[in-house]
Amino acid sequence: MVIGVPREIKPDEYRAAMTPAGVDLLSRAGHTVMVEAGACFESGIPDEAMRAAGAVIVPAHEEVFQRADLVVKVKEPMPSEYGMFRKGQCLFTYLHLAADRKLTEALMKSGVLGIAYETVEIPGGLRPLLTPMSEIAGRLSIQAGAKHLERPQEGKGILLGGLPGVAPANVLVLGGGVVGSYAARVAAALGARVTVMDVNLARLQYLADIMPDNVTTIASNPYSIREQVREADLVVGGVLITGARAPRLVTRALLKEMRPRSVVVDVAIDQGGCFETSRPTTHSKPVFVEESIVHYCVTNMPGAVPRTATYGLTNSTLPYILKLADLGPDRAVREDESLARGVNVRDGEIIHPAVKAAFADKGG
Repeated sequence: MVIGVPREIKPDEYRAAMTPAGVDLLSRAGHTVMVEAGACFESGIPDEAMRAAGAVIVPAHEEVFQRADLVVKVKEPMPSEYGMFRKGQCLFTYLHLAADRKLTEALMKSGVLGIAYETVEIPGGLRPLLTPMSEIAGRLSIQAGAKHLERPQEGKGILLGGLPGVAPANVLVLGGGVVGSYAARVAAALGARVTVMDVNLARLQYLADIMPDNVTTIASNPYSIREQVREADLVVGGVLITGARAPRLVTRALLKEMRPRSVVVDVAIDQGGCFETSRPTTHSKPVFVEESIVHYCVTNMPGAVPRTATYGLTNSTLPYILKLADLGPDRAVREDESLARGVNVRDGEIIHPAVKAAFADKGG
């Protein structure tokens, strides 16, 4: 099989979908790995290293799509790539279709088999291809929030951990999953007063057992969210429903009740965002101010640390890529339930139930 690895063209996306180790393994299995020139450079991997591992380096972006049976990416295709897919081709990447009607329609029109990293699921509900990036995003959410609480960054000018005799910041984490737990750990380590909210009481019990004393857990409901958001200096939105649009937990009206120049970091922006006022931003222009609140809504947060994120991601994706190549995509999704759960579109139809529901709710 020909596996294509194009260079990422999403603004400020520096990760790569393949490393020399992956090229070596796939080449030894008899497959051809075609990598666009410079695709891995920002992750610290020169073309020479990919070529030495067995990759075929091609100069043109379009050539990768034209010749590949399996296209492996990091982020969702950009509009300029929509017309490059063809029927019978397999696309394996993050898709986040529930928040992107145009991309969904383009993939349906192409007839491509679209398998989304974020909906591949193993027994127990774990999402192995989302977890490493969620771990990074959770950590980065606190770094970003702490930075933008600084007054030169439009924030209210407070140090997350305070000082002896000076109170620390109040950090609210919406969602106690992977993003939320890593955000809470980092915020607590910096000395903040941290509150984690979730609807899953068993998850809150687990977090209460493992978190330090400056982390409090509270059951999530509209009333308790309103109470906690009003007092927060930094709110991290980390709620995820597999394949579906993120729930809007914080309305514009509630945002107006926060103290001016507080910060919200919407990690769920890929899936539409947890805050009514959220809109996608980039690493180049990461924030905007609305209702006197600083919003950080970067859609590809782990892209800021590609040398870590590329290896973290590919460690998880490579076994699935090898299975897709060895068995062929159709047989692989028939025989592997985890991959089958990752299928979002096939033969012009939406397959994943949550994605289908997202568009049904919008009358489409």
